[in-house]
Amino acid sequence: MRILGIDPALSITGYGVVDLNRGSLKIAEAGIISTSGSQELVKRLLKIYRGVEKLILDTKPDVLVLEKIYAHYRHPTTAYILGQARGVICLLCAQRNIPLVEYAATRVKKAVVGKGLAPKYQVQRMVMHTFNLKSMPRYTDVSDALALAITHSNILKSKI
Repeated sequence: MRILGIDPALSITGYGVVDLNRGSLKIAEAGIISTSGSQELVKRLLKIYRGVEKLILDTKPDVLVLEKIYAHYRHPTTAYILGQARGVICLLCAQRNIPLVEYAATRVKKAVVGKGLAPKYQVQRMVMHTFNLKSMPRYTDVSDALALAITHSNILKSKI
């Protein structure tokens, strides 16, 4: 099974494509789609749309995994902006008939680290450990996307 985890954001959208085969996980591809703050919003959303569309066409995932939206009450604009980036990704899932799965951040941390309130660096370290990486991915967005894919794979394995 090929799992595409995406950590959407307007500036840097991280992604990780993971293959689950007989209980083992391997990274097929990982990286970012970045946009410039100097561009107008619609151009940035179009760049995310086209980047994820190309990723879907190139990697042919069986499922796409996103983190559920969480917004702190002090930063409502963050949810609004994040929602727009997520919206174009959800649209692509519908257009390409790819199942979409969402997990809360605490669920991801629990699945990857074992504690729902684990700090970000622990998640990064477990992503490194899971894939035997020699160094941490340059962008935390990539680690977060890979953690989403790990979470989904763990849930699939537990159902077998």
